Amino acid sequence: MAFSQTELLNEAKKLELQGLKKYPITPVFISKLDTLLNDVYAIRRPKPIDYHNRRDLIRILNAITKELYGNSGNSPVVEGFGSFVMDMFSIGSDLDLSVNFGNIVGTFPRDMKIKTLRKFGEGHVIGVQAIMSARVPIIKFIDCGTGIECDLSVENRDGIQKSQILHIVSGIDERFQKLSFLMKAWAKAHNINSPKDRTLSSLSIIQLVAFHLQTRDPPIIPPFCTLFEDGTDPVIVVKRVKNYSEFGKGNKESLADLFITLLVKMASVENLWPKGLSASLYQGSWTSKLWDTPYISVEDFTDPSQNVARAVGREQFKEIYGCIHSSLCHLLSFSDGHIQGHQLVDLLFGSDSVSIVPRQIDTESNDESKAKLAVPLNGRQTKRMRVSKGLKEKQQGEGWRGGQQTQRWEQQGNWKKGKEENKPMAGVEEHN
Repeated sequence: MAFSQTELLNEAKKLELQGLKKYPITPVFISKLDTLLNDVYAIRRPKPIDYHNRRDLIRILNAITKELYGNSGNSPVVEGFGSFVMDMFSIGSDLDLSVNFGNIVGTFPRDMKIKTLRKFGEGHVIGVQAIMSARVPIIKFIDCGTGIECDLSVENRDGIQKSQILHIVSGIDERFQKLSFLMKAWAKAHNINSPKDRTLSSLSIIQLVAFHLQTRDPPIIPPFCTLFEDGTDPVIVVKRVKNYSEFGKGNKESLADLFITLLVKMASVENLWPKGLSASLYQGSWTSKLWDTPYISVEDFTDPSQNVARAVGREQFKEIYGCIHSSLCHLLSFSDGHIQGHQLVDLLFGSDSVSIVPRQIDTESNDESKAKLAVPLNGRQTKRMRVSKGLKEKQQGEGWRGGQQTQRWEQQGNWKKGKEENKPMAGVEEHN
C-alpha cells in the first residue's frame, strides 16, 4: 500500500500509540527499571583515568605529528572526535582521531588523505590495519599501554563538527547523554553497533536518541533547525543553545520511560522504513524520504542528502529488529515478575560487566603508571593489534607530553555547569 507523506507520518504516530498500549508502564515497574538503568550507567561510565589516558594519547600523536612535519605553524594537529568528544564513550570504546591541516582551503583530496595516513604508517606506527577503501579512509591501531583502539582519519572536519554539536546539545538535558550511553551499550551487547558489519553506527544510534527526545510530549530537546538559525558553526550553536537551557524541564519522564518508549517507537515503525519514513533531527519530526537503501533512515542533521544509517543491510535489519523485539519481551517479563533485575540487566546489556575497581591517577612517571594499567578485556580482545613501536618510543622519550589543542568554540563561554574537571570540555583538548 502506497502512502502519501502525510499518511505515512500519521501512520507512524498511530502505530507508536498502539505499540505503547502493549506495554503496561506502571509507576512501580518504572521505578525499579529506572534504578537498574541508572546503576548500569554509573557502573559502566569511564573513570577519570580513562579521560586522562585519551588526552595523553592525543598529546603523543601530536608529538609524532611534529616529528613528521616539523614544529612549524603549518604542521597538522591531531584532534579527537566521536564518542569521546560527545562524552558518550565507554571504557572499551574506540578513540576517533583526525589529522587536520590548518591551511586547507576547500576539499582535501582523497589521495592526499591516503598519503598522509601512509606517512604515519611508515616507521611510526606498526601492526596497523589500513582501511583505505572506506568512504572515510582510516588506519586502526592499539595503544599497548592502555589498550585503547584508535581510528585515525584525515581532515574529518565533518565528524568533528557533528561531535561538537551533539555534545553541546546534550547540555540542554542530561537524559540525552545518559540514554545515548545506555543505547550504545545495549546495541554493543547485541552486536548491532558496527557499520562495517552493516549494522548501526554509534552516530546513528545517538541521533535516534536525539530524535526520540525531540518527539516526546512535551519535547526534551528542540528541533535542530532552531539551533542552526545562525549557522552550524559550534561557536554559534553554543550561543544559541544557551537560550534552551530550560527547554526540557516540562517533561518529567525518567530514563526508564525513555528507554522503553524508544524501543517501542523503533518497533512500531519497522514496516514503514521501506515506504520512505525518515527521522529528521533538523525538523524534529518524522519526514518522508526515499533512499537507495530502504532500511533504517536517519537524516544527517548537517547534510539532509545523507542517511547516517545507510550502512544497515537487509539481513542486519532483521537482526536489529530481532534484538528490539526480544528486549521488549524481556522488559515485559521483568514487569510481570518472571525474571529478576540482574537477569534483565544481563539480557539487555550483557553479563560481562566492566570492573569498577577504583583507579587513581598518581604522581609517578607516566610510563610507570601506564605499566600498572590493565588492558580492558572484551569479546574482541584477541583480535586486537599491538600498538606502534614508534608511539611507544615517543611515550618514553617525550614523557607523554604533547602540544595542546585549542577549542575556540568552547572558549567563547563555558555554558555547561557542573562538569567535572576530569571530563573533556566538549571532548577536545586545547592546542597551540
